[in-house]
Order: sequence, then C-alpha cells, then structure tokens
Amino acid sequence: MPTADHPAVFFDRDGTLIHEVNYCSKPSQVRVIEGTPEALVRLSHAGFVFVIITNQSGIGRGYFTRDDFERVQEELRRQLRPAEIAATYYDDSRPDHPSDRRKPSPRMVEEAARDLGLDLTRSFFVGDKASDVECGKRAGLRTVLVETGYGRDNLDCGADAVAADVSAAADWILQEATCRK
Repeated sequence: MPTADHPAVFFDRDGTLIHEVNYCSKPSQVRVIEGTPEALVRLSHAGFVFVIITNQSGIGRGYFTRDDFERVQEELRRQLRPAEIAATYYDDSRPDHPSDRRKPSPRMVEEAARDLGLDLTRSFFVGDKASDVECGKRAGLRTVLVETGYGRDNLDCGADAVAADVSAAADWILQEATCRK
C-alpha cells in the first residue's frame, strides 16, 4: 500500500493510456498506446504510484454497464503489465447531469490521495483533454497534456508540458522530479 511518502501520476484512461474508441465498452477494444507499459515501469522505478481518474458517461447514458467497465479495466491492467495501477476512480454521470466528482472537479484526485495516502505536492496529472489538465491544476498537480486521443485539439489548455504520448510525458516527469529534489 502506498504511503504519504509516495508521489503519484494520475492518468486519464481513454486517449491517454489506450487508443480512443469513443465509449470503450469491450475488452476487445482496449489497445494500450505503444510504449506506455515501459514508461510506467520507468516511473515506478522512480517511486511513482499510478491512479486512473476517468469520466465514464457511457455508463450514465446506458451505453454500457459497470460490469462492462470492470471487464475493460481488467484487460487494461493485463496489457499494462508489469506496471500496476494502484486504483481507478471514475465518475459515471452524464455531462448534462454532472456530479461533484466529474472532471474537471479535483474530487476524485483528492479521494485517491486520502484513500492511498499520496503526496500531491510531488504528483502529476497526465491526460488528453482540457478537463484533465484543469482537474490536475485544481488539485495542485503539475500537468502534462499528451497529443494522443484528443490532445492535439487541446494544445492551448494551459498544461505545464505537452508531450507526444505517455512515454514522452514520463521523460518530462522524471526530469521534473529530479530537478525538484
């Protein structure tokens, strides 16, 4: 179990860790973006814990069930091995009926920090949308926008860094972590 001594990297899922398929609801649709498992291993060796923070309005819209979501998560965990995700937090509300947890709210990040005892002052948020960057900023994290998924459409969202993909984001995070020691 992580402790408050551990920094985290919070990741959006769709378009960041896996290729965007518009409401990923089946394990057969999960395709981890090339280089992602290796990048997570590098971050893990530097002491980072991984948490997925994701909006899943497809559940609220009735496109798929929570059980479908869990099956997709299991396939994602399988494809990311040997890297391990500490936890996944998701909000299944529809955008027209948002909850207080839906990104860009920082609430899921705060829940994870409390539940897992993470040090947010040394943590990062990586995603492909402005709402991911805003969520990270609201939680006090340094943020990286990846150009995968919807990233190229959100380049002006105010992220601390822009990276081609999770592998390049990991390079930046490791550099930042080294500089701040």
